[in-house]
Amino acid sequence: MLPDIIWTLVAFVITLFVLSYFLGDNELFRLAIMIFIGVSAGYAAVMIIYQILLPRLITPLLTSSFNENIWLFIPAVLGILLLFKLSTKLSVLGNPAMALLTGVGAAVAISGAVTGTLFGQVNGAISTFDVSGLTTASSIGTQLLGGVVLLAGTVTSLAYFHFGARKKEGQEAAAPPFLVQILARIGQVFIAITLGALFAGVLAASLAALIERLDYLLNVLKLFIS
Repeated sequence: MLPDIIWTLVAFVITLFVLSYFLGDNELFRLAIMIFIGVSAGYAAVMIIYQILLPRLITPLLTSSFNENIWLFIPAVLGILLLFKLSTKLSVLGNPAMALLTGVGAAVAISGAVTGTLFGQVNGAISTFDVSGLTTASSIGTQLLGGVVLLAGTVTSLAYFHFGARKKEGQEAAAPPFLVQILARIGQVFIAITLGALFAGVLAASLAALIERLDYLLNVLKLFIS
């Protein structure tokens, strides 16, 4: 019972520290942010050690023969080289491992963007015109209308980010074609609606979190007053 009371008081105090930002940037809010960052970094480090390094690298190297896990020495050496980035004099030794890590991360991000976003957007635009499973005229019309709006929003939004050929220094950039300008104006409307919807969603989530925290503070006060 006592540990629960202690952690309740800790959560209560940290919540007050975060809400003190309403009065402006202050030391209490900075302390709460530092605690949050420190706890997050510590949790991430513990998860990496106990779920990746120990079971997948250190334990196999210590319990198996050299020939069975010879390939594990590659990530072990690269991980050790990364530690040299902590030193300003020896940081150059960690550049190969950092370059490999950056290259793999960039490749994964690009492939994920192409397969998950670009291809997904194309498939989503095409699938909206599939009316094979619909029977009534109203449902077919609604489906096709949604597909037309989605396709128009995609095309016009891409037209808004149209870039012409690069001009040499001293030359003025040529205006895009008139049709592209019209599509770009329409794309601005779709982008504005999208950003407005995203902002409304973030605001609603923030207000919900604020209400939940205020309700928590009131419940804690009632608990200790009673």
